This record gives sequence, structure tokens and C-alpha cells, in this order.
Amino acid sequence: MGETVRTLAYGEWPSPIDAATAAAHDGSPEFVGFVGDEVWWTEPRPTEAGRRTLVRRHADGAEESVLPAPWNVRSRVIEYGGRPWAGTVRDDGGPLVVFVNFADQRLYRYEPGGEPRPLTPVSPVGQGLRWAEPVPLPERGEVWCVLEEFTGDGPSDVRRVLAAVPLDGSAAEDRDAVRELSGVRHRFLTGPRLSPDGRRAAWLGWDHPRMPWDGTELVLADVGPDGTLRDARTVAGGPEESIAQVDWTHDGRLLYASDRTGWWNLYRDGEPVCPREEEFGGPLWKLGHRWFAPLDGGLIAVLHGRGALALGILDPETGEVVDAAGPWTEFAPSLAAHGERVVAVGAGPRSAHEVVELDTRTGRARVIGAAHEDAVDPAYCPEPQVRTFTGPGGREIHAHVHPPHHPEYTGPADQRPPYVIWAHGGPTGRVPLVLDLEIAYFTSRGIGVAEVNYGGSTGYGREYRNRLREQWGVVDVEDCAAVALALADEGTADRERLAIRGGSAGGWTTAVSLTTTDVYACGTIIYPVLDLTGWGTGETHDFESQYLESLIGPLAEVPERYAQRSPAAHADRLTAPFLLLQGLDDVICPPVQCERFLARLAGRDVPHAYLTFEGEGHGFRRAETMVRALEAELSLYAQVFDMKTPGVPTLELGR
Repeated sequence: MGETVRTLAYGEWPSPIDAATAAAHDGSPEFVGFVGDEVWWTEPRPTEAGRRTLVRRHADGAEESVLPAPWNVRSRVIEYGGRPWAGTVRDDGGPLVVFVNFADQRLYRYEPGGEPRPLTPVSPVGQGLRWAEPVPLPERGEVWCVLEEFTGDGPSDVRRVLAAVPLDGSAAEDRDAVRELSGVRHRFLTGPRLSPDGRRAAWLGWDHPRMPWDGTELVLADVGPDGTLRDARTVAGGPEESIAQVDWTHDGRLLYASDRTGWWNLYRDGEPVCPREEEFGGPLWKLGHRWFAPLDGGLIAVLHGRGALALGILDPETGEVVDAAGPWTEFAPSLAAHGERVVAVGAGPRSAHEVVELDTRTGRARVIGAAHEDAVDPAYCPEPQVRTFTGPGGREIHAHVHPPHHPEYTGPADQRPPYVIWAHGGPTGRVPLVLDLEIAYFTSRGIGVAEVNYGGSTGYGREYRNRLREQWGVVDVEDCAAVALALADEGTADRERLAIRGGSAGGWTTAVSLTTTDVYACGTIIYPVLDLTGWGTGETHDFESQYLESLIGPLAEVPERYAQRSPAAHADRLTAPFLLLQGLDDVICPPVQCERFLARLAGRDVPHAYLTFEGEGHGFRRAETMVRALEAELSLYAQVFDMKTPGVPTLELGR
């Protein structure tokens, strides 16, 4: 590395982080759990058609991908999926694992050394049978889980119940051999959590038009000797109380996270355990997300905090929380416990997500799986800043700012760098501050990135989350613009070279920003919502089909608002160049949204490109897709911001 820092135009710095490197390291381990004393989890394989494999950590520390391609351990329940696997130990000491295979959505039984055997049938109706959150109960000869069953061809022709699947394979060709447990009590529900004595089961349920972060109900039922669920009753929750997770303590007390005070806090048999103005839960986008795990000795492993979530051990008798020491500053909602051992998925600004084990007896935390390895010299990675900006009305806006960074180059003294505002998806969610090589791909070339946790984001309490109620397309757009303009006003960013990008709900925010403001010179719109009227009347999946009732307002009462807010209705206002990226298999934000938007843009003479990808759904998973998308995005900025990017294919912009 040279001793002299050279001056070169922003956006033109040579970088060792190419698109292929960024793509190969996309994704993170998820759904950690124990099989006996062993730790298992799922892990992405971008270079293997984007599948997720199941990884086993042996007693000697060796990692093994136990299922070869094309096995893909991923559930499609509610389309975003849920916990797709679980395991237990057989009488002979060997592992018994059940998992969902993505291609056919069947539940399989797997014992290392053998081949996976199907446990459930394929249904010809609609989009079939789907399963999530399995709980193996070998003593009953069953696995209990969530069943999502399509009853017709429409996205909302679906029912969801708790079901028991025989472990002997007798239901592999016989739907009638699947025993239903709960009946259709709610439109949506989570998997069952059984009490330590096996005599009670608890789960969460909710109904349209609520989303799980709006209001859920905690249902408790007795388990009969014959394995039936009896006397199901609601014991907590409601339309304005979100319960994010439920479990049982070692001594059979009901433990759950509720936001009844405005913050997701823990309750034990209805009594607060550690009342704080911080979160001990989060948005339930995937069935099986876990923010806490009870330990055998009575302590509770928790993820908690404002914004970023830390891993800690809570003593419910005193309310004291002791955080695990280590370099991890963010933890994903994937937590499991066995005895006094805790496993989690942690990351930080200098490391991607990795599997971390905390031994509560010693207080020692260490990486045990998916260990981060620097793909490039860390000197080329960004040095992010956690910042709070002021938005309209003086409201706070949380953001992560990643200035351009390169060990050998700086920009001209009389120039300011271009910046791209990143709007996260959800919109009920939050972008974590972790090492992301997609961000480094830009910052190492001299392009700044600012990730905005706009009003409506999680991690800052229900009041912050509710800012987006009936204000989607307003508050998110205003907050992103406020951050962009503040960076320009303070001299951090070039006012004339601001861009915005986002996927899913972030694609919506990007498109609305480009059609209603003059803040940005260009934008990248990724698998977006563009037409609210179509999206809210049957063009999306069942889970989010009435999400707009809270984000925009009741369609029956304010139909004009759906048209007024939609970028598709204002394509004539668009003048900034843009890149539109779309997976052709996306059932959440389908291609028809993009096609309708482009049809209304026809003849407007706006430079743009529309790239589609076969085999990709909502969220790109294949390495080749991510490479093409990332290089196209950089080329867009290069053309609009007048930058030279040798070695990057030129994106052809039509009109």
C-alpha cells in the first residue's frame, strides 16, 4: 500500500471490491438451533442458484453442509417464509431433522447418512401446501407445525392452521393423514410453543387488516392425552397490542414480548419483567423470529436496545441485564438456547453476520460458525457514522452515513462526493449497521451512502413506528430528503449529485421521491410497489394484501389517496434517469407493477433501463443477478454524475 494519498475524482477510485466479490458474500446465517448438543443453522449459497443449505457444526468444531444442491431449505409460508427446519436426537443418539424444501414446499425427514424422505404431499390446488416452524415430537410420532393451505388459485384463497404430520411418512401421499390441531381461529398464526411438561401450547394469531406489529393475540390451549388442543383462549394482546414472541420458562410460566407500553418488553405470566424504553422484540416478518430464549436455570437470553440490538442475559428476578462482551454491535432475531448455552447471529460494522455462542456459566462469547473472513483488505471498507438528523416539524431521523473511503485516494479539495440515499424495505423494519460489501462497492470508489431509518422504522418504539400510519409516501420520502439535503448543506455531499435507491418498500420510496421531489439526480428502483390501487386489490400475496389499510388508509374511505400517492399515476412528472430492477418470479411486488409504470412513462423522453431476471423472486439471491444489478447501478451513476468507471459494463439507457 502506497505511502502517498493521491487525488482522483470522486466515483473514479480504483477498488478491489468488484460486484462478484460483493455478490459472493451476500446473505447471512439464519434460524440457528440445537440438535442435541450440536448447533445447526441455514446459510446462503449465492453461487449455487441462490439456495440455502443446512449447516451442521460437529462436536469437534467442523462445519458441514449436510444437504447438497439442489436441496434448498426455505419455506414460502406468508411468502417471506419462516423457520424451515428443526431437529432432535433419536434414541440411538443420532440426529433426526425435518426441513422444508423450497422447490416443492414439502416437509422432509432427514437422518445423516441417508436420503431425505418426504413427510407431506404435493397439493394441486393453487400454490399448494406449505409448512413452517416444525416441532419434532418423536414420542408422539409427529412433527407439529404451521400449515398454510391454498384452497383456490387466488393469492388470498388460503387457510392457516396448526397441524401434526406423522413422522413415519404416512402422509407423504395422503393429505387426510395430516391431523389439524387448531382449527381456523385466525387468518395468520405462529408455530406452537409447548410447555416443559407438554400439557399446554401457546401461539400467536392475528387477522386482516392488522399486521403482526399492529396487533396480535396470544392464544393458550391445553394439550389432551390424545394430542388434541383443547379450550383455546386468548390470554393477552389485542388490536393495538403487538406480541412479537411467546415461549415458556423452565418452570412452566408464560413468557412473551408485548408493546403495550409503547416498547416491546418482556412479561412473565402477565407481569413486566424488565420495563425499559427499549425493544426486546421486533417486527414478525418471518415466522420463527426469536428475540429471547429462556434458559434452564431461570435466566433469559435477550436481544434488546434502541436501534441496534445487543445480546444480553436477563435475570427476571432483579431485572438486571448483562450484555455479552465482543465486537458484535447488531444481532439478528435468531436466538436459541440449550441448557445454559446460547447461540445467536451477530455482526458489526467490520464483520458480516456470524454464528456466536455465549456460555452463560463463564460469560465467554465466541464465534462458532459462519466465521467472518475479510474478502478484501478492511482498509477499503467504509467507516460508518451513526447519526440523528432533524426532519420536518423537528422530528428525529435515524441514519447511518458511510462516507467515501479509500486508503490510497481522496477527492479534489474543491469537490464534494456524490451520495446515494438507501431506503430500506418493509417499510416496517430497520436497516442494521453491519458490514455490507454492496455499500463498500460504492464507498471504495468515492461514492457516499446514507442508510435512512425513516419514520415508521422499528427499533425506536411504537410511536416512531406509527409515524408512517396513513403517511406512507409522505414521511418516508420527507425523511430521506431531509437526510440528503442535510448532507449537502453541511458540505458532506454534492447537492447536484444525489441519488436514491431501494428495494420493495424502499423501491416505492425511491419512485415516489423521484416523481414528487427535485432532490435527486437519479435513482435505482428495485422490485417496487408502484401502483397502490392494483397492489391493494389482488396483485400481491395474502400476508400484505391489506397492509395499505394502515399505511395509506382504508381503501373504501380514501380511494383517491391510493391514486394520488402512486408513482404510476405521476409518471408524467418524472424527469430524472432511473434504473428499474425486477425478478420475474416475484409474487409480492409482481412485474405488472413495473410494466404499468413504464407504459405510462412512454414518450416522456426520460433516460432509463429496465432489467428483469428469470428465476428471481422478491429479493435477489443468485450471484449472477446481483453482479448484473450492481454493475448496472454503478453505470447509471457514472453516466448521470459524469464519472469514468473502467471495467464496468455500460448500462444502455433508453428513452
